[in-house]
Amino acid sequence: MTIRVVVADDQELVRSGFALILDVQEDIEVVAEAGDGAAAVAAVRRHAPDVALLDIRMPVMDGIEACRTISAGSACRTVMLTTFDTDEYVYEALHAGASGFLLKDVRRDDLVHAVRVVAAGEALLAPSVARRLVEQYTSGGPRRTDPRLDALTVRERETLLLLARGLSNAEIAAELVVSDHTVKTHVGNVLAKLGLRDRIQAVICAYETGLVTAGAPPAGGGGAAGSSPAWARN
Repeated sequence: MTIRVVVADDQELVRSGFALILDVQEDIEVVAEAGDGAAAVAAVRRHAPDVALLDIRMPVMDGIEACRTISAGSACRTVMLTTFDTDEYVYEALHAGASGFLLKDVRRDDLVHAVRVVAAGEALLAPSVARRLVEQYTSGGPRRTDPRLDALTVRERETLLLLARGLSNAEIAAELVVSDHTVKTHVGNVLAKLGLRDRIQAVICAYETGLVTAGAPPAGGGGAAGSSPAWARN
């Protein structure tokens, strides 16, 4: 299956360079380029791509707002591109619905790999990385548990807690003493009931709803620090 991509960046040389790298791949087709966020949103609506590469700083509409609009109105997954390696931008991009985050000096092979990973429904950042960001930007004392969590069963809440610890499906299965298939079902139910796109958003949600308190280990077990579940499927 061919991965359809929209590339958006206000710098023509950067935009064209990324498009050229991707378009020569046998399994990737660049269906449109855009020079600002509003044009990117229009291109996504017109071409229904699988992935959109969005520069964070663009005129008319910035990449964060474009990502938020695209995520809310389509099945297109987004990868954010920036020259600024700051936690603030990573957090804002993930919160807007981005599935990945790359610096513009990314290597050619890593760019291609990122598009394939995100198109396959996977996250481009390890959940543990998202957890550290959320701890930094949602700290400020205990909060009342969000009523949205009432939709989850006890087992689904346990699954969300373990996702917040950054555990992979296999690690969650071992923790709960269930099969990988059962864990995949629980994860899918959590995402569907809370209206989340992927595991990264699940980690963010666990903190923002008060299920987990920033700076404190999630209830239900230890050992999160050593986990490295990057690239785990939903």
